[in-house]
Amino acid sequence: MTDFLKCVDCSRIIKVIRDGAGTLQCCGKPMLALSTFGSVAGVLDFAIEKEVEARDFYLEWGSKLESEQLRELFSGFAAVEQGHRERLEALKTGGSFVAALGGVTNLKIVDYLVDISPTPDMDYQECLIVAMRREKASMELYGDLAALSPDDATRSLFQSLAKEEAGHKLRLESEYERDIYREN
Repeated sequence: MTDFLKCVDCSRIIKVIRDGAGTLQCCGKPMLALSTFGSVAGVLDFAIEKEVEARDFYLEWGSKLESEQLRELFSGFAAVEQGHRERLEALKTGGSFVAALGGVTNLKIVDYLVDISPTPDMDYQECLIVAMRREKASMELYGDLAALSPDDATRSLFQSLAKEEAGHKLRLESEYERDIYREN
């Protein structure tokens, strides 16, 4: 079984990779399965929620960073996530979603870096690692949800979102390669 469960209180999402006994709980309540969405609007609401969470993360941590340059970097990441939210909301009200074309190169830089937790005194390299990890997680989540989607339209939407996140990850990995690898 591969399924996603969501906490009804804190909105935490987990991926179940192996069945077990009992019911998974979070915040003292059973978690809800996301394996099927009742409608395209439900899919869009979920995707919008994830983009809002990402924007809020970048805004919160950007305000805590000591370096002005890094605060601006995280502010830029927040603006990109806000742009995704606006595109998804427009789609919900009858707009169109232009799917990303072609494949996205995967440099896999983040796959070989140690995971770090955000701190107010992060340096540029650490900020890029945190951002790359978040974009990779979003890309994988949307890819997994595409695989679980009940119809072609929903699957296509999640595949497009996964490709967008892959593009952001590539941008960050390219910046990491240019600014960090080449300096060392």
